[in-house]
Amino acid sequence: MPTTPRRPLALLLIAAVAAATPATGAAQGPLPADLSRRIDALEPKIVAWRRDIHQHPELGNRETRTAKIVADHLRALGIATTTNVAHTGVVGILRGGRPGPVILLRADMDALPVTERNDLPFASKVRTTYNGVETGVMHACGHDTHVAIMMGVAEALASMRGDLPGTIKFMFQPAEEGPPQGERGGAELMIEEGVLENPKVDVAFALHINSQLETGHISYSPGGTYASADDFRILVKGTQTHGGYPWDGTDPVVAAAHIITGLQTIVSRNMRLTENPAVVTVGKITGGVRSNIIPEEVELVGTLRALSPDDRAKVHQRVREIATGIGTSMGAKVEVQIPLTTAYPVTYNDPALTARMVPLLASVVGADRVHLVKPVTGAEDFGFVAERVPSFYFRLGGRKASVDPADAAPHHTPGFHVEDTDLEAGVKAFVALVLGYRQ
Repeated sequence: MPTTPRRPLALLLIAAVAAATPATGAAQGPLPADLSRRIDALEPKIVAWRRDIHQHPELGNRETRTAKIVADHLRALGIATTTNVAHTGVVGILRGGRPGPVILLRADMDALPVTERNDLPFASKVRTTYNGVETGVMHACGHDTHVAIMMGVAEALASMRGDLPGTIKFMFQPAEEGPPQGERGGAELMIEEGVLENPKVDVAFALHINSQLETGHISYSPGGTYASADDFRILVKGTQTHGGYPWDGTDPVVAAAHIITGLQTIVSRNMRLTENPAVVTVGKITGGVRSNIIPEEVELVGTLRALSPDDRAKVHQRVREIATGIGTSMGAKVEVQIPLTTAYPVTYNDPALTARMVPLLASVVGADRVHLVKPVTGAEDFGFVAERVPSFYFRLGGRKASVDPADAAPHHTPGFHVEDTDLEAGVKAFVALVLGYRQ
């Protein structure tokens, strides 16, 4: 993927939005008034779907109940529906009455192994065992809202299929947060099983709810918007000996400590921090059994993040060079494994597509509610889709206006909460992108 200078592109996008819509937002856009009213009328359904799914969350590759709700809804709308894609995924194909592109719309369905602490009438009480640990299950990242919004999009577009240009492919995806240990899943597996083919997808759109962004607002980033994510394992092998006689062996603990320190120079000394950030985090250190024994080996496990393919490759290279170089200098042998289990590419917003789509979002919610923001170092497996077709990924606000952003619980936490009384803004955004897109 090309690297795009951020400042000129940002100015281009802002100018495009300003030219397309007035500053206060009641803009005329691609949504006919009657269609907009039909979408508004869907709000009670969307809220009911969201709350039901929230109350009955399911982990990755286990979304059987959610998938059935989705599939039953799509079939009731007359949309050709395939189930059991990548375990529990659902794919719907809506063929419009007019010629046009094939547009993929993605919604992820899985919840997280988090115990909910919100005092809500529809709070999750579900418990399960995840990787051998008993835990609660919660939609702590808002995927329940994604499913409800996309079900609303399907109903809105199906109601106008005779006038719909092209074909819409609905991708209801399992295991975005990653499959259970020992399994495969998510967007990568759906792609392997043909979600981008038959018919071949021309462009893809997706959104993510955000607990810090106010409801009715949308944010986006051109280029790299979510980071790549690769976990890694570094095994430092020494020679075991008595802790009182360290000269009789090779200490992998000391070598591992120097490797950890050396890895931190990758971000500070090898990356262009004014352009794209990167992250090198060691999250786990394992080695040794008691105080007076120098162990045979030490294991380091962590995560690597970058916002462009070139930076991703550079970080990987430097991890290998630093770890093996320091280990060799201290007499230790080092094995580096990248990735260990997770390898998500950068979620990349095609710059030209982004410049064309942002005014459409502004026409729905108002230019003053569409925000150009910096990319984040969280990861999204929609990146597998964006690697293969031009894509645009945006964020929809879920924070009540009266709540201070600093007080909004982050994603993946027990107190995570988003409002569901303005989700039709997400429906309108998707419909606007579909109707406004031109190849």
